[in-house]
Amino acid sequence: MPTCSDCKLQEALRLFGRNQRARCLSAPMEIPERIFQNQSISDGQTLVSTSKKFVLGFFTPGASRHRYVGVWYKDDPESSFIVASGVGVQDLEAVILDNGNFVLRSITNQTKITWQSFDSPTNTWLPEMNITHGSKLLASWKNSDDPGVGEYSFGPGVNNASQLIIWWNGIIFWTSARWSGDAYSLIPELKSISTIPVSFQCYNLTCTYTPNPITRMTKIVLDPNGSLNIAQFDPEAQSWTLLWRQPASCDVSNLCGIFGICNNNAHQNVSNLQIASPCRCPKGFAQQDIQNFREGCTRQIPLQCNGDMFIDMPGMQLPHNREKLSVMESSECQLACLRNCSCTAYAHSVLDGCSLCYGNLTNLQDGYNGSAVSTLYLRVAASELQSGSSSGRKILWIAGVLPSVAILIFCLILFIWIRRSKNKGKGKQDGHHSLVTSDTIKLWESEETGSHFTTFSFSVIKNATDNFSTENKLGEGGFGPVYKGNLPDGQEIAVKRLAANSGQGLPEFKNEIILIAKLQHRNLVGLLGCCIEEEEMLLIYEYMPNKSLDFFLFEKSRRALLDWEMRMNIIEGVAQGLIYLHKHSRLRIIHRDLKASNILLDADMNPKISDFGMAKIFDPKGTQANTKRVVGTYGYMAPEYAMAGIFSVKSDVFSYGVLLLEIISGMRNAAAGPQRRGNSVSLLGHAWELWNEGRCQELIDKSLHGRCPENVALRCIHVSLLCVQEQAADRPSMTEVFSMITNENATLPDPKQPGFLSLLVSNQTEITEETYSLNGLSITNLDGR
Repeated sequence: MPTCSDCKLQEALRLFGRNQRARCLSAPMEIPERIFQNQSISDGQTLVSTSKKFVLGFFTPGASRHRYVGVWYKDDPESSFIVASGVGVQDLEAVILDNGNFVLRSITNQTKITWQSFDSPTNTWLPEMNITHGSKLLASWKNSDDPGVGEYSFGPGVNNASQLIIWWNGIIFWTSARWSGDAYSLIPELKSISTIPVSFQCYNLTCTYTPNPITRMTKIVLDPNGSLNIAQFDPEAQSWTLLWRQPASCDVSNLCGIFGICNNNAHQNVSNLQIASPCRCPKGFAQQDIQNFREGCTRQIPLQCNGDMFIDMPGMQLPHNREKLSVMESSECQLACLRNCSCTAYAHSVLDGCSLCYGNLTNLQDGYNGSAVSTLYLRVAASELQSGSSSGRKILWIAGVLPSVAILIFCLILFIWIRRSKNKGKGKQDGHHSLVTSDTIKLWESEETGSHFTTFSFSVIKNATDNFSTENKLGEGGFGPVYKGNLPDGQEIAVKRLAANSGQGLPEFKNEIILIAKLQHRNLVGLLGCCIEEEEMLLIYEYMPNKSLDFFLFEKSRRALLDWEMRMNIIEGVAQGLIYLHKHSRLRIIHRDLKASNILLDADMNPKISDFGMAKIFDPKGTQANTKRVVGTYGYMAPEYAMAGIFSVKSDVFSYGVLLLEIISGMRNAAAGPQRRGNSVSLLGHAWELWNEGRCQELIDKSLHGRCPENVALRCIHVSLLCVQEQAADRPSMTEVFSMITNENATLPDPKQPGFLSLLVSNQTEITEETYSLNGLSITNLDGR
C-alpha cells in the first residue's frame, strides 16, 4: 500500500450523500458484501460478495499515481473496472452482488434497487449485464494507466439491436454480423473455438450474454485501442485466457498516428489468439508508445536537410495532405523534395504527376485490399541506409540519366501515336477515342501493378453475356446498354457497353476507371475491370442481384418489402460510403449524382453507391469549386450547383437529404401534376409545410406504420431537412449527419428553408410510379444533364 503522502485519490466512494476521503491502511481488510447508512470503506478496505467471487475497493491502474473505485474478480485484481458513484437516499444498503453488480437497495425490500453499477458500464461487459443502444454502452479507457473515458464506445446498433457496433468518436469503427436470433450469429467466428465461450441474447435495443460453461468467470472488454476482447479465467493456471479479439481497422482515419503504416492484413497468430497490431513503423522510425499504436512513430535520427536520402515504400496508399506540382519527371520530383527541408516524402506516377508531402505524414496504408496503390519515397537521414554511398550514387545517376531517357520515351510515344493515327483511316471519327482510352488503361496498369483491376478480352465478355443477348440485357442509359454476364469461373458480372454513337460516354468511361478502381469500401460498387478492343469500350462491375433502390422504393408492392431494418441499413450504409468519399479515401471525391437509382443492393440488401462517371476529385484544402458543365439529376441537385455550377461536399449532403426523405416516405422528390402533394410540387416543399405545421409523422411511409420506431423516423426526417437547407454553409457534414441519425441523444437544430428548385421540377413530370432503373448496376438518367 502507498504511504499517506502518496494517497492522491481522484475519486472517492460516495454513499448516502456523504463524501468519504480514503485513508491509508497498513494492510487490506475484507468487509462483508454490504455496508449501511453512515458506514464507509476506506482505501485498503474492500467489499466482497457472498460467494467471494467479486471485490469492490480502491485500485491503481497501470503506472497511474491515482486511485480509483472499481470492481474485480477476487482471484485477479488486474481485472478491475471502474464503477460509478452512488447517490444519497435514506434507508439503503450498499451491496456487491455475486454477479459483480454494485447496488444500492432498500434494506426492507431488497428487490427495490435505487442505483446499480450495471446501469453505468465502463469498459467491461459482464454476464447478466445489459448493454443498450444510446444509454448503456461500454466506453474504453483513455489508456492502460488512465480509466477516463476514451475514444471508443461499444453496444447494439439502432436497428433493433441487429448488430453490435464499436464507435470511434461517434463514427462506426467495427460492426458484428447481424443478429438472427441465433445465440452465435453476432460473432460467427466463435464457432471455430472448440467450446464456444459465450452465447448472446438480444431484444429490442438491448443485448446480454451467458458464459459457457455458465460457472466460468468471463469478461468482454473494450480496450483503449478499440479492440473487443473475450476472455475466460482458467482456475488451474490462475490466469485469463484470451479467446477472441476484434482487431482494429485501417478504415479509421489516422489509426496508426504520425508516420505509422496501417495494414488490415496484419498477421494473426491463431495458435495463441494474439492478433498483431495493424500498425508498423517504416525503416528509421520507432513506435512512440508500445501499448498505444495510435501515438504513431518517431524518427530515430533527425533529418539533416543536406544529404538526406529516400527509402522506397511500394504499394502505399498516399497521404491525404500532399501538394501536387505541375507534371514533371520522377527525378525532378525527387530533387524538388530534396531542395525543400520541410519536404518529408514524395510520390510520382504517370497519371498523377508529382506530389510532395510536408511535415508529419498520416493515414499511410499498405496492403490496401491486396492491391498496390503507388510508391511513396520517404525521406530519412542518410545514415539510416546501410549502403549509403551506393544509394547516393544511385540518386545522382537517376537525376542525370532519367531526363534523357524520358525525352527518348516521349519521342517514341509521339512517333507511335502519329503512325497509329495515320493507319486508322480518315473515315473513323472515333479512332481518337480508342487511342486516348487505351492510353488511359495503359497508364493505369503501369501504376497499378498487382491491382485487382483487370483488363478483359472482348471475346471473354462476349461469351459471358451470350453475345450481348437481349435476354441478358438489364437496361439502357446515356452511356449505353448494360448486360448481365457470367465469367468462366462462375462469377456474375454487370457489363456497361459504351454506345457507338454516345457523345457523353468517353469522359465518364475514363473517370470511372481512374476513380472507382482506386476506391475500396463496402458501400461502394466494385469495378472489376474494363475491356477495350477496336471501338469496343466496356466496364465490368460486380453484379448486384437486387437491382437498385428505386426498383423497390417507388413501386407500392415492392416498397412494402423494404422493412424498417432494411431502410436504416441503407440509410447508414450510404452515409458511410459518402463519409469515405469525402474524408477517408486517398482521393477526396464528390459524387455529384447521388440518387435512388445509383444505390445498388447486393444479395443481403446492403447498399453500394454506383455511377462515378460524374464524380470529381476535390481539393481538401478548398471549400468549393465551380464548373461550366452542370451534370446530375434535377430533384437531387443542390441549388447552388444547379444555378451557378458551384459544388462542394455539401452538394452530396443535399442529395443525401433528398434520398433520406425518399427512403422514409417512399415518395419521389420530383413529382407534379396528379402527384402534387399539398401546396407544393416537390417532396421537399411538402415536407417543409408539414414541418412548420408539426405534422411530419404524415411523411412516414404507410407501409411502415406500426413497424418502426416513430421517434427515429421523425429524427431522420429532421436530419433530411437539415441536409437540404438552401445555403450550403448551413448543411451539416456527412460525419455530422451520421452522428445525428445514429445518436438518439444528439440535439438537432431547427432547419431553415430548403432549396426547392421548383422551376426545374418540370424536367421530371413524366416520371411515374412504375419508372425505375431495371439494371442491376443503375444507369444514370440524362434528364436535365
